[in-house]
Amino acid sequence: MRARLGRAFVGVALLAGVTTAAAPVAGAATPPLQAIVPVPVSAQAVTGADHALTANTKIYTAAGSAQAKAVGEYLAGILRTSTGFALPVTDAPAGTPTDGISLLLSGADTRVGDQGYQLNSTSASVILRATTAQGLFGGVQTLRQLLPGKIESSTVQQGPWTIPGANILDYPRFGYRGAMLDVARHFHPVATVKRYIDQLAQYKINNLHLHLADDQGWRIQIDSWPRLATYGGSTQVGGGAGGYYTKAQYSEIVNYAASRFITVIPEIDMPGHTNAAQASYAELNCNNTAPPLRTDTAVGYSSLCISKENTYTFVNDVIREIAALTPGPYFHLGGDEAQATSDTDYRTFMNRVLPMVAAAGKQVVGWHEIGKATLPATATPQFWGTTTSSTEVSNAVARGSKVILSPANKAYLDMKYNSSTPIGLSWAGYIEVQDAYNWNPGAYLSGVSESAVRGVESPLWTETVVTPANIDYLAFPRLPAHAELGWSPWSTHDWNTFRVRLGAQAPRWQAQGLGYYKSSQVPWETGSGNPGTCSLPAWDRAATYTGGMSVSHNGHKWYAKWWTRGEEPGTTGESGVWRDDGTC
Repeated sequence: MRARLGRAFVGVALLAGVTTAAAPVAGAATPPLQAIVPVPVSAQAVTGADHALTANTKIYTAAGSAQAKAVGEYLAGILRTSTGFALPVTDAPAGTPTDGISLLLSGADTRVGDQGYQLNSTSASVILRATTAQGLFGGVQTLRQLLPGKIESSTVQQGPWTIPGANILDYPRFGYRGAMLDVARHFHPVATVKRYIDQLAQYKINNLHLHLADDQGWRIQIDSWPRLATYGGSTQVGGGAGGYYTKAQYSEIVNYAASRFITVIPEIDMPGHTNAAQASYAELNCNNTAPPLRTDTAVGYSSLCISKENTYTFVNDVIREIAALTPGPYFHLGGDEAQATSDTDYRTFMNRVLPMVAAAGKQVVGWHEIGKATLPATATPQFWGTTTSSTEVSNAVARGSKVILSPANKAYLDMKYNSSTPIGLSWAGYIEVQDAYNWNPGAYLSGVSESAVRGVESPLWTETVVTPANIDYLAFPRLPAHAELGWSPWSTHDWNTFRVRLGAQAPRWQAQGLGYYKSSQVPWETGSGNPGTCSLPAWDRAATYTGGMSVSHNGHKWYAKWWTRGEEPGTTGESGVWRDDGTC
């Protein structure tokens, strides 16, 4: 008896350390408050206060705020499609609304800052408060996850549509949470980029880094150098038609991202990775001879001509034209793998180009090699290495810079999950979901404290990525893992609880038509009463299980509610140790 009580006590302690949400309810799928990704700072259940969406539900937004109303219309657009309800959006009345869903820009806890929110749901109403429309938008993403996954469906579904009673307080660990999409190796049209933007927004990612030029393709119209797009953008890896964005199309992407509170960061990689540009204009080469277009995946062989004045006219024109189309604060200079450029020439080049970015009103971002130059304190090196130290980053941080973390062996979405993954690369190693999740950006690089970290970014290089389905498969489920690293406090970091919350996203992704990788490390919820053979590991009497772990046993999926060892699911009579999640 003493041992049993001890186990129960330890189990409660473990659960309390993982999340502030209420304990799971027996007999149900993962409770919504324990299925939120990224996990909130605080989420407390309110018993008996579930709120039902009905045909009479209204959405109220802060009176006089066009941005708040736009967030309300965004929410209504999602909910109308699947519920069939009218969900009119109207200005909130004076005082606190007593019904419906309210998006208010007053009364929020001061801790929410510019990006956080406070959500309180009762049987009568749901009140979402923030200090900015961006905070409201982030809260809406959490609100979506409190509803059944089929809320994301593109056709009307059968309810009920219930939001659990809850008090949530939430704000980000890092202000910068990004994803990079390489459109240079394989061109991805506007519709594909918009689709990815919507996927990023769901997990509170607020920056989209577009890799717009590389050896294999130039993807944006430049009026002063038109052949960059029409010739340099005419092919891609493996051959094929390639493509590029007109200025109007690029602005369409920028504006769409802004409507999702995502900032676009354009990258023109230089002085290396420039073959597409050099093939387009002979005068960009030291020998005045244009090389052929390249469709292979080799790197490190190209370089702009550092000694030519014409090079800097070209660079200045490109920065000026793209900066004029980009309202965000950043311009990414690349700067990586410049193996055909000597260190002296590299520094000479950057010393000329860095002031051009400032003159265009932007702050410099670059891959961590840019730290070889003397950077202003406003510059941001982006670490992509596979080690846990970088002299270039340390030097830049010592001068006042903050760093973006994208270690290739943790954050690169184009790395394969394992040797059987049909697409992707493996030069930085295989990255399963647990590998993507189990690292701490605030203590990853030697000599770089958490206060010197701007945030986390997930790059997706596209040597093998051709279709939206390819993007889905490599980004999901690892992208939400990175999103949690960027948003949630480190004190909540726990693989066993995360994998359960991640598995609960599956019905949502299925409703969206998102083709994710079904990692065997994750207990996926199928949304079906008969999902087939359990992919979970079989229960082992000798194993120790902590709260949140799932197993298969006797044809059922079982969820460990707290610390347990030896208690057989469904047979021991020890109530509350295991939850039966149904037949496999």
